[in-house]
Amino acid sequence: MSTPSEHTRLSLEERLDERARTAWPQLEQLHIHHRGAFAYVEADQADGERVKLMRLRYTGAVGRWGFAFYHACGDRYEDSLLPSGSATGTPADGLDCACQLHLAAPGI
Repeated sequence: MSTPSEHTRLSLEERLDERARTAWPQLEQLHIHHRGAFAYVEADQADGERVKLMRLRYTGAVGRWGFAFYHACGDRYEDSLLPSGSATGTPADGLDCACQLHLAAPGI
């Protein structure tokens, strides 16, 4: 499994930050931690609570990442399919899926 370059990691963080700003205003700040081929994404909510959202796995392509949903009850990440039915997608696809599962969707 290859690991992303520093440039790829920074690009991922920029893409996720932009998506969070435009689509998920209840998130105050994202926290992204890299370990090997994985990026772990947590978020501070407006109420001050920090939630673990997802893990992304680098596939070798900047725009396609494997998605794993965070399960709080087992304190673990589980590889999951995105709503498109694919196991890989854009960072924004992963963030949207995780936020829809962990948070109330905007406007609901």
